[in-house]
Amino acid sequence: MNTSALLLYCRAGFEADLGTEIVQKAADLGIYGYPSFSKQSGFVLFNCHQVDDAPRLVKSIPLTDLVFARQMLVCGAPIEFENLEDRIGTILAELDDAPLFGDVCVEHPDTTEGRALSKLCRKITVPLRQALRKSKQLTSKENLKKPSLHVFFSSGSNAIIGYSDPSNRSPHPLGILRLKFPSDAPSRSTLKLDEAIQLFIPQNEMSQRLAPSMQAVDLGSCPGGWTYQLVKRGLFVHAVDNGAMDAALMETGQVTYYAEDGFKFTPRKKQVTWLVCDMIEQPQRVAQLMANWLAKGWCKETIFNLKLPMKQRFESVQQAKQIVDKTLQQHQMRYQWQAKHLYHDREEVTVHIRILN
Repeated sequence: MNTSALLLYCRAGFEADLGTEIVQKAADLGIYGYPSFSKQSGFVLFNCHQVDDAPRLVKSIPLTDLVFARQMLVCGAPIEFENLEDRIGTILAELDDAPLFGDVCVEHPDTTEGRALSKLCRKITVPLRQALRKSKQLTSKENLKKPSLHVFFSSGSNAIIGYSDPSNRSPHPLGILRLKFPSDAPSRSTLKLDEAIQLFIPQNEMSQRLAPSMQAVDLGSCPGGWTYQLVKRGLFVHAVDNGAMDAALMETGQVTYYAEDGFKFTPRKKQVTWLVCDMIEQPQRVAQLMANWLAKGWCKETIFNLKLPMKQRFESVQQAKQIVDKTLQQHQMRYQWQAKHLYHDREEVTVHIRILN
């Protein structure tokens, strides 16, 4: 099985940002190659100069450390199906010397054109699984402790075959955590915070770190999409904005509203655990505001959005992180930084910072 490249999924339109990011991450490890992609394709191939470097990268770069990647696979070059009536035979022929797989995923890009391939992917999945078990290349039952085989169709006649590492992959199809919009939420932005919470906070820590009766602040809160997520988890929220809050949220008794500028607001209580922020403002200015709150001890954890420019989006995230690093290191604070371009994000990246002192 060819393992000379990485395949990374992303949101359509962010291929160049992901390409820049993976080149830098690999270079930091002394691994070199070049990205190849088409605009609006929803995926990037990182072609390594050395054959064994792609498996090394998957072991060395946590998927959670990549801002723009939804999924990461070790793969070879794209293949073309000469016989469209026997795609499975072509796939099996590419799997010489492949590891034993615990699962198989037949996927497509998250684009309009890619979604048109979903019927083909469903049609192939079951017979491919049966053929792999017959050839002893797939466990008899799903085993998520083994590598998963991924067959990624970029078109009906072209695919990329690879595998994901069991300790470093997204468990979701296409790397997307799909959420249902709650009918009583005041805005669709609520899905951003819901996805961020589920992504950034381990399930076994959720009840302690987002506990009922905790105090939270939501800067730029109106109409209350992010406040809604905190309220439904039992937190008490200080909502700060000059707009109007959702009436139903105010009736819960868990929300105190302040008609103030989020950049000038200071917390009225000392026991604030969470700060969330989805204000439309320059990313560097928001990053400095979040860093100041953490440095002053006004909160312990924060989730916030960085509204990105149209170009050099990865560089913009880096600049924001440098601002946070400088401020918190000056205060000798230990902290965890996570940043991700979520499925429910558009031209923004969501960041989580947790103080560890």
